[in-house]
Amino acid sequence: MRFIDLGAQQKRIRKQIEASISDVLDHGSYIMGPEVGRLEEVLGRYCGVRHAISCSSGTDALLLALMAYNVGPGDAILTSPFTFIATAEVIRILGATPVFVDIHPDTFNIDPSKIKLALSALKAADNAQYPLPEGSTRLKVKGIIAVDLFGLPADYDAITAIAKDNNLFVIEDAAQSFGADYHGRKACSLADVACTSFFPAKPLGGYGDGGMCFTDNDDLADLIKSLRIHGKGIHKYDNVRIGINGRLDTLQAAILKAKFEIFPEEVELRQQVVQRYNEMLVSLQPDLAEIKTPMVPDGMRSVWAQYSLLAKDTEHRTKIQERSNAAGIPTAIYYPIPLHLQAAFSNLDYTKGDFPVSEDFSQRIFSLPMHPYLTAEDQKRISNVILSTGRE
Repeated sequence: MRFIDLGAQQKRIRKQIEASISDVLDHGSYIMGPEVGRLEEVLGRYCGVRHAISCSSGTDALLLALMAYNVGPGDAILTSPFTFIATAEVIRILGATPVFVDIHPDTFNIDPSKIKLALSALKAADNAQYPLPEGSTRLKVKGIIAVDLFGLPADYDAITAIAKDNNLFVIEDAAQSFGADYHGRKACSLADVACTSFFPAKPLGGYGDGGMCFTDNDDLADLIKSLRIHGKGIHKYDNVRIGINGRLDTLQAAILKAKFEIFPEEVELRQQVVQRYNEMLVSLQPDLAEIKTPMVPDGMRSVWAQYSLLAKDTEHRTKIQERSNAAGIPTAIYYPIPLHLQAAFSNLDYTKGDFPVSEDFSQRIFSLPMHPYLTAEDQKRISNVILSTGRE
């Protein structure tokens, strides 16, 4: 059994992918070839935004968005500690400081009520109000990066209202949520700029790295387009600003365009897989005393990049993983160490206990196999193994 079965998907569209690759080999435009523009047009239309700007990875998408806002030393960006390092890494790369904000216990996403506390603490320079990084008195807060963890959009109505009240920009880290829905809008259209990833394991993934920025802001779009190609101006030798080499390969654009043809169907298949998981877990454990299943707020739809559960405690999680492994069932832990406790951010002087929800969940969370082609038979086997753990 595979945690994410990319092979099953490839069998469906192998001929289309090979034809797309062959087209690129025939025309030979390997850098910024026509497939890049076509992919941007299709995905921008799908998300309902005017500008979709492809780039070399989800990390570079976040970096480009921050660069477009001229983020640098002395600036602070609020974000979640319960995410992959890339979210906060790009902040540090530019010399700015991440200010971590704990997550909501129901959604795993950044908690708007805690954002208010963090902003109040920053204005008062009072670490007693909310945990702040070292040197916070010298920081200027410029924006918020909200993470759509596991495929579920964050609470953008609340986050955007807070941002407007404090003159902040909002970046949607949609690395895991491309294809999700939020009150009638698509993920990647929910903030000033949205950034997604086409890493192979994502809901829409290529066969290598890739990413994309989305925005309705014409000026930001022009800046991001320039920044991704060495600060390009009118032509390649007209460099009007410092940028990066952040282009998406034409081959990856061709592959992604072929895979997108079946993507809407795969989103629906993911919903069916999750419905089966929920029904099986609840039927086998009606009171849900041992395992907490994920919830989706009204008006939202997750794209289920991962299906993550909370065990009773760390020991319970370890037993589940050991028993699953013995049965040939892969599991994963996203994320075992919150960012504020990572060595890479030790100079911020955060300490254990600063973000209790993130810390608690990091010790209990685990994820089950999740992809559009997971069968009911395999899911029943998984559910039986998971829920039988701890009953002996």
